[in-house]
Amino acid sequence: MIFVGIVEDDDQIRKSIQDFLNRQNGFRCDWAFNSIESLLLHLRAESLPQVLIMDLGLPGMSGIDGMKLIKQKYPQIDLVVFSVYNDPQKIFDSLCAGATGYLLKNTPLDEIKSGIELLVSGGSPMSPQIARKVIEFFAPRGKREPASPLSAKEKEIVVGLVDGLSYKLIADRLNISIETVRFHIKSIYRKLHVHGKAEVISKSLRGEI
Repeated sequence: MIFVGIVEDDDQIRKSIQDFLNRQNGFRCDWAFNSIESLLLHLRAESLPQVLIMDLGLPGMSGIDGMKLIKQKYPQIDLVVFSVYNDPQKIFDSLCAGATGYLLKNTPLDEIKSGIELLVSGGSPMSPQIARKVIEFFAPRGKREPASPLSAKEKEIVVGLVDGLSYKLIADRLNISIETVRFHIKSIYRKLHVHGKAEVISKSLRGEI
């Protein structure tokens, strides 16, 4: 038997979920309240729900503050957010407060049931939109290369300078004339606001080009 509680201030939503779960084999939903304060008045350590379905926008104490308090007092209860909010900050704050699932309010009743079953078996039920935002939040931010004022050819010439090549060897490597190399060198100095090869090499080694 899975014992479930609901904290939801919309009477119709709360009652429909409670009635639905109580009709399912292996489920019992005796805790159904419209606020965190009401829930806390009725929770007893000897008789607790395994899972609490929690709205975030509640009268009185917010759902996020309520989750923090419930997790402090009853860490064994699994918390599932049930909310219209799908912005990254609300998701992040809920997970930090102790939620192990996050379902949007357009989730069908049978998927709520499946989510609870997944939760008690060790999973974390999440609406697809929520899972996507969680993945995006934790995905590595690609390291952006600094913007460079140099053209592709000028960058190749800088590489030649860093490699210690003379103007002639750079010209041979890039199959251009020495005069063209000199022209690009002047352009590089002007764009980087430097006055010599050593400064160009130093900027390149520091990753500033």
